[in-house]
Order: sequence, then C-alpha cells, then structure tokens
Amino acid sequence: MKADILTIFPGFFTGPLDHGITRRACELGLAKIEVHDLRRFTHDRHRTVDDRPFGGGEGMVLKPEPIFECLEPLGLASREQRLAGTAKQNVILLSAQGERFTQKVAAELAGLDRMVLICGRYEGVDERVADFLADRELSIGDYVLSGGELGAAVIIEAVMRLLPGAVGNEASTRQESFTGHREAGQGKAGELAENAAADSTCGSGGLLDYPHYTRPADFRGMPVPEVLLNGDHQEIRRWRREQALKKTLRNRPDLLEGAELGAEDAKILTRIRASKG
Repeated sequence: MKADILTIFPGFFTGPLDHGITRRACELGLAKIEVHDLRRFTHDRHRTVDDRPFGGGEGMVLKPEPIFECLEPLGLASREQRLAGTAKQNVILLSAQGERFTQKVAAELAGLDRMVLICGRYEGVDERVADFLADRELSIGDYVLSGGELGAAVIIEAVMRLLPGAVGNEASTRQESFTGHREAGQGKAGELAENAAADSTCGSGGLLDYPHYTRPADFRGMPVPEVLLNGDHQEIRRWRREQALKKTLRNRPDLLEGAELGAEDAKILTRIRASKG
C-alpha cells in the first residue's frame, strides 16, 4: 500500500506516523507513506495556497493550482481508470461535506494499491478539486475541524491496521466494533452454529465490541463476570453476544438497523428492552 498525503502542514504528521501500527506497517514493508508540502507547488514569493472565493463569503479557500500540480507528477492512473475500478487507486479529499468514514470504507481502502489524501484547510477547497481531481470526499464525523490533517491521520491508522500482517493477531481486526463480518462458527446473521468450534470469540457483525477483562479476577472488589472464568466457550460466546447487544442498544442504537441479527439476537433485545421498561 502506498499512501500520499497532500497538506500545507507536513510537520503535523511527524508524530502520528511514527508510532504503533502505522510505523509497524511501514517497517515491515507493508506500506509506504509520503507527505507532500503543497507550498512547494506555489509560484509567488509568499507561497500563497489560499484565496478569497468568488461571490464573496467569509474566510479563505485553498486554491486548485498547488493541489493539481502536486498530484500530477505522482504517476497515478487516470481518474477515469480509478473510478472504473481498473486501477486500485483512490484520490480522497478530506472534507466536512464528504461521505462519513466508517470501518466498511476503511476495509475498502485497505484493498487498494495506493491512496492519496488531500487535506482541506480554511473554509474549504476550490470545488474543481472535488469535481475533476478527487475520486471521493470523506469526513471522519459530523463536526468541523480547521483542516483535514487530523482526518487523514485517522484514516491512515484505520486502514494500515487492516493490511494483512500489520496486526500480530489478524483475527482481532475481525472481532472489533463496527466490523460487519460473519465469523467461522456462526450461523446466519450472527447466530451460533450447532457445530461451532470451542472458541469463545465472536465477530461483531456490525455491533459494538463486547466487554474485555484481564487479571486480577477481583480488582478492588470489582470481580470479573463469573461466566468468563468457567471455561465454557459456548456460554462465553453467548454472554459476549448479549453484552455487545446491550452496549450497542445503550450507546449506538442506530447500528442495530444495519447489523447482522438473527432470531436469537431478537430474543435477547426483546428481553433487554423489557428489563428496562
């Protein structure tokens, strides 16, 4: 995976790219990340990257010239090839107006050979960048930041950890919150299969993750749930599924609409709702 970041603040990425999974992925040769300073592609002595928008309005807008001139020498396939899927590449504009970045989108990007992240700034970016250069616009949430650098760092982290070999135990990335994936040992829509292997883990199926506990078994009078200590893997799986449903219903009920739910899940949710009423 090759990742290019276009920004007016290249120094911002010195810290985020030098730690954890992102650093590991680069050291293992699974990824290469290059940060490009847009000010190097300006042609005036003030290295101007922004201007006032036509028609008036508050604030400044990033100009198109530095962005186009920075991207063009990178050797990417044409936009038509990228959009058609014949080239496994994406040019992404970080924007508050973009599609919301999700775990599903992270998985899509992890399947690419190359992605380019354009960090917006000020009041936005000249719309011709979105219309004629970028393949998609992404936003990391329904709030406004001063620029796309934080968003780019979030996307890099989320994508790098999905590259095969980046995480020591790859199964862990399939059992996390928001991961819509049916694990081996589960039947349709997250139900336990009768012949499930003795494995106490379970895929999230789009739900929030189940709770995790570690030693000591009793910490300051706060014990680990007994079910996790009895060695019954099927019971542990059922308990974890129920806890994941409880947490999702409490914190992110919107996720239930797109989650992989079966008949047993429906019974659990009915019981949870009844206990609250």
